[in-house]
Amino acid sequence: MVGAGRIGVALLVVVLGAGAGQGTAAAGAPAREPLDTWTGSWEAAPSGTAAARPGASFRNVVHLSVGGDAVRVRLTNRLGTAPLRLDTVTVALRGTGPNAVPGSMRTATVNGAGAVTIPAGEDLVTDAVPLAVPDAADLLVTVHTPDDSGPATYHRAAGQTNYRTSSGNWAADSDGTAYTTTTTSWYYVTGVDVLDAPVAGSVVAFGDSLTDGNGSTRDANHRWPDRLAERLKDLPSYRRLGVLNAGISGNRLLRDDTGPSALARLDADALSRSGVRVLIVMEGINDIKGTPNATDPAAFETAYRTLVTRAHAHGIRVIGGTLTPYGGNGAYTAARETVRQKVNVFIRGGGLFDAVVDFDAAVRDPEQPQRIRPAYDSGDHLHFNDAGMRALADTVDLTTLAPLTPWTP
Repeated sequence: MVGAGRIGVALLVVVLGAGAGQGTAAAGAPAREPLDTWTGSWEAAPSGTAAARPGASFRNVVHLSVGGDAVRVRLTNRLGTAPLRLDTVTVALRGTGPNAVPGSMRTATVNGAGAVTIPAGEDLVTDAVPLAVPDAADLLVTVHTPDDSGPATYHRAAGQTNYRTSSGNWAADSDGTAYTTTTTSWYYVTGVDVLDAPVAGSVVAFGDSLTDGNGSTRDANHRWPDRLAERLKDLPSYRRLGVLNAGISGNRLLRDDTGPSALARLDADALSRSGVRVLIVMEGINDIKGTPNATDPAAFETAYRTLVTRAHAHGIRVIGGTLTPYGGNGAYTAARETVRQKVNVFIRGGGLFDAVVDFDAAVRDPEQPQRIRPAYDSGDHLHFNDAGMRALADTVDLTTLAPLTPWTP
C-alpha cells in the first residue's frame, strides 16, 4: 500500500464486497471516530456497448445521493471484449454544463498510477480521491481513452446530458469548452462511493426502465430512486441510506435482453456494491410483454426465490415491488395481464420477501386497474412521468429500509 492518511491508501479490486459498518450515531448516542467506511452513493448498471472513440474524452455527469469526506469511482469494461486503457481519470464538482467548480478538479489513480488498464469483463475501483462532496452533488467523472480498446461499456438510457470531445485529452480541464458533443449515455463508469457518509449503508433499486427513469424529465433527477433519496435525507443518520439505481431499460428477470438478466447481474450490480443493506426489486414486466414473452408465473416465483436467497446470504434484506399496469400499451394483451396479476398475487402474499411495496396499487387507475392513472402516464401507458415517479417513491415505507432504533455502544 502507498500514501499516508486514511484517504491515501491505494485500492485495486475487481469485485468489491458489500462491506460492513453503520452510520454515525443518533443524537444523544455516543459519537464515534471515522470508520473508513465506504457507501455507495450513485450507480449506473452497464446495459450494453457502443463504438469506441479512440482519443476522445468522456465527461459523465453523475448525481450523488449522499455526500462524504472523499470519493472513489467504479470504472467498467464489464461488457468489453478487449483490455480497456484509460490514461487519465478525473473527478470534479460540477459547475454548469461540462464546467467544473474551480479548484475542485482531482486526478483519480488506481494502485497509485494515473493510467489504468481494465481487463475485458471486469470493473475496477479507483483509490480514494480527496474531494469532500455534499449530499445531492453533481460530479463530473471524466475519462480519456487514448486507444481503440474495442466496444465501450456504457449505460445507454442515462436521462442525463453528458459530454464528449472529438479528440484530445481534456480530462483534467476545468473549463468544459472542448466538450462540444453531447450524449445521453454514461460511458465507462458504473458507480461512485463516498467515504464516511453519515448514513447506515445503501439501498439498491433493482429493475428495468421504470426504475431507470424512462418517461421522467431529462436532467432533472426525477427518477423514483432520486425521489426516494430526497425522502431519506431528513432521517437520522442511523436510518438514512444512500440510494443506488440499478435499473436498466429493457432489462428482464428471466433472460438476457438489454443487459444481462437480473439474476446474471445481481452480484455485480447489487450484492457487491458498497454498504448495501436493502434491495428493492421491481422487475419482470419486460418478460411478460416482451418477445418471446414469459407465460408461466411459476418461473417468476422461482427467479424471485433465487434472488432473495442469494441476497440473504449476503445479509441483505429484499423488498418485493409489484409489477405496474400497462393497459393501452401496444404490447398489452388480456393473457399477459393475467400473468401480471398472478405474479403480483405471489409478490404480495407469497411470504418470500422481507417486505412488499405495492407499486401497482399506488399507480393504477381505479376505474381501469389494468391501466396507470392518466396523471402519472408519460404517454405510452407503460412509463411514468415525474408525478408517477414521485408516487412510486412515496409508496416505499421508510420503516422497512433501516432500523428504527439508534446505534448503541
